[in-house]
Amino acid sequence: MLGLLLLQVLASCLWLGHSEVVNSFASCPQFFYAGTTPNDALNPKNPAWICQRFSNSYHYATLYDRDRRIPVYSAYKYEPGDAKRPHSWWFVEPQLIGKNNLKEMERESVLIEQHKFTIDQIKQSQAVLTDYNVTGLDRGHLSPNGHQYSRESKTATFTLTNIVPQDSSLNKGQWNIYESKKMPTKTKTRGCTTTYVITGAVPGNTYIAEGRVNRPSHIWSAACCLVNEEPKDTWGAIAENNKNKVEELSLGKLEERLTKLYGGTVTLFNNACPRK
Repeated sequence: MLGLLLLQVLASCLWLGHSEVVNSFASCPQFFYAGTTPNDALNPKNPAWICQRFSNSYHYATLYDRDRRIPVYSAYKYEPGDAKRPHSWWFVEPQLIGKNNLKEMERESVLIEQHKFTIDQIKQSQAVLTDYNVTGLDRGHLSPNGHQYSRESKTATFTLTNIVPQDSSLNKGQWNIYESKKMPTKTKTRGCTTTYVITGAVPGNTYIAEGRVNRPSHIWSAACCLVNEEPKDTWGAIAENNKNKVEELSLGKLEERLTKLYGGTVTLFNNACPRK
C-alpha cells in the first residue's frame, strides 16, 4: 500500500509539471532580456505566471492577477510583421480554472461545449467576454498584435489574460499612436536589432462587471533596445487611464514613477539596460 501511495504522489507531481501556469517564467525566459523578470514589487497577492501558448508555441509572457482579473504586465520581443490581422474571437486561459491538462488558451465556447466546464468555473479566477460589455472602455492589449510577427503570434494576443479595461479614447488615440508610430521610429532610429518590451497596468480603485474586473489607473510600457546583442538604449511611456495623453520618459524615470504608484521599489529590466 505504501508503494502504491508513493506512486500516486509521484504521478501527481509529474502531472502538475505539465502546467504552463506555474510560479515562475522558467518555461519562457526568452521574453526577458538576460532572463531577468521585473522584481517582486509588481506581484499581486494571488498571481499566475503564464507562458502564453498557442499553436504549440510560446509567444509572450504574462503575470496575471487572479483577484483583480487583469494582467499585471505582458513581456515580449518587439517583432512587428506583415501577417494579416487574425480572427475576431477571444480566448481565455483553461489553466486558471483548476486541475486539467489543457496547456493552451482556448475559446469560452469550446471549454463549455467540448470540455464541459461551466461559465462560473471559468469566471472564478479570470475575466470573460461578458465582463467587457461596457461603454467607454475597450479591451486594451498589453502585448499588442501589431508588435508580433506571425499570424499565430498575433492571434495569441487575443486572450483576455492579456487585456485590461482601457479608456476608449486613449486606446484608439495616443496609446495607439505610441504603439504603431512611436515604437517603429524609436527602434529604427536607434538601430535596435532586438527590443524587449514590458507593458503593464497599475491597478485602480474602481471596477467593472459588478466588481469583478479592475479598471487600471495607468497603462505603462518600457523597452530595452539591443544593438548586436548589447543593451544600448531604453525608453518608457505612461498614461493615465482616463485621459488621451501619453508621457514618454526614460526607463529610470518610469521606474521612479511606478515605485510611487505601486508603493515599492520597481525594477523592470536587467541592470545592463541603461536607466537614463
